[in-house]
Amino acid sequence: MHIGIDFDNTIVSYDELFHRVAVEQGLVPSRLSATKLAVRDHLRLNGLEQTWIEMQGHVYGARMQQAAMYPGFVEFVLWARSAGHTLSIVSHKTRHPFAGPQYDLHAAARAWIEAKLQHENRALFPDDAIFFELTKPEKLARIATIGCEAFIDDLPEILLADDMPPNVRKLLFDPDVAHAAKDHPGVVSVSSWSAIRDAVDE
Repeated sequence: MHIGIDFDNTIVSYDELFHRVAVEQGLVPSRLSATKLAVRDHLRLNGLEQTWIEMQGHVYGARMQQAAMYPGFVEFVLWARSAGHTLSIVSHKTRHPFAGPQYDLHAAARAWIEAKLQHENRALFPDDAIFFELTKPEKLARIATIGCEAFIDDLPEILLADDMPPNVRKLLFDPDVAHAAKDHPGVVSVSSWSAIRDAVDE
C-alpha cells in the first residue's frame, strides 16, 4: 500500500514550541495551556491577529529545528516499511510567511526532515518521497498523481475534499480528539501513531 502522510501537525507537533515562543515574547502567561491552539486563541482574543501571523512564520522558519515529532512516528515508519508499504510525505505550505521575515519555509521543513527523520544514521525519507505543494488543490493533485492508497492528515477538509481520489483510505490524525467521528463519514479517526499502525493493519 502507498501511504501518504501530511507533515505539519501530523508528523510535527508545534504545541510546546508555540507556547515557548509566546512566553519568551511576553505574549501569554506561562500558565496558559501549552498548545498551539491555546496560544492562537489567546492572541486573537487580545486583538493580536497580526502577531499570531508573524509568530507562525517565525516558528515554521527560524525556530523549525526546535519543533518536536509526535511520539511513535519513527516506529510507525519502520513497521510500515517492514510490512512492505510505500511511504510519501505530501504537505502544503507557502514558500514564505505571509508576514515578517521571508524565511524559506520549504527549506526549513526539509532541513527538519533531514535532521530528525533518521534511523541508524540513515534518512527515513528520500528526497523523491517528499512533496511540499504551495496550495491545497496542488496537494490533492499530488496525492492522486503518486497513487496514494491511504492518506493521513490532521485536517478533515483535506480528507473530505471533492478532489481527494475516491478510493483513498482516509485516516484523520486527531491526537486531541477534537473532531466528532460522526461529522466525517468515511474517515477513520486515530489519536496516536500506534493507533494508525493498527488502523492500517486492519
